[in-house]
Amino acid sequence: MNGTHAGIFVRRGAARPVILVCLMLFVSFAFGQLEGEIERLTFTYKDTLKLDFYSHEASAGKERPLIVLVHGGGFSGGNRDGVGETTFCREMAGSGYAVASISYRLTRKGATFGCDCAAKDKISTFVKASEDLAEALDFLRSQEQLLFDRNTIVLAGSSAGAETVLNYAYMLDHYEFRHLGPIGAAGVISFAGAVLDSDYIHEDNALPTLFFHGEKDELVPFATSPHHYCPTESEGYLVLDGPSSIVEQLTAQGRSYILAFDPEGGHEWANRAYEHTDLIRHFIENLVRKGEFEQTRMRIGKQ
Repeated sequence: MNGTHAGIFVRRGAARPVILVCLMLFVSFAFGQLEGEIERLTFTYKDTLKLDFYSHEASAGKERPLIVLVHGGGFSGGNRDGVGETTFCREMAGSGYAVASISYRLTRKGATFGCDCAAKDKISTFVKASEDLAEALDFLRSQEQLLFDRNTIVLAGSSAGAETVLNYAYMLDHYEFRHLGPIGAAGVISFAGAVLDSDYIHEDNALPTLFFHGEKDELVPFATSPHHYCPTESEGYLVLDGPSSIVEQLTAQGRSYILAFDPEGGHEWANRAYEHTDLIRHFIENLVRKGEFEQTRMRIGKQ
């Protein structure tokens, strides 16, 4: 795994009292890569929206998890097949997972998404991206030739994509998102994302979640702050809950999470997180597939 990890705070165990352990060490996990070619199939799942499905023939089977990736770009740019996205998808497919990287409507293309973008338009942007994610999931499940475990789908997103997967996972009780229906996912991975309101996280919708975030992110808050830190009088004033606030709710619900945070980092973790595939595999294998209980907060970045 790339990067340094220090200051690990871990809660483990379910049948015995929870113990808080503080460790100062380098953490690494060993995962192998399959030999041979990675196949990429491209599908149109809705109107002109496409997705790429990555698979290694040696791992083909109905028992492998599916990672669904939503790219970043401020809802105005970015690509499902950018360099970072493609490298990540190929590496995870080479580890034995099925991976789908999706396009979605870039509703802010040619428009602002900052403090002069009305809060209601920001919410509408989150909703539309979540609608497209829901359509992509329905399409993937319907394709019988695509072999993966329909019960082990992990949603992953970067920046705007992270806001999409977090809002889709946790805001379905909100009146703006209620029409989307059941999520049907087993876990969530956020690269520098936030959610509209973490109070909507409860016992029935809390999922194992992995977060990567910089505490000094000036676009997406680490805790609870306005989106882009817009002033209260601005049209785009919209308070979001970042990972520090979300894990409070996951802790209260007794749900597993890993919060990997950089005390000096900013929004670059939307891209830097792609490099941390070993920690992502650890999360999927142990917290999602095996259902192990873990509540971990770890410092990442240069120490």
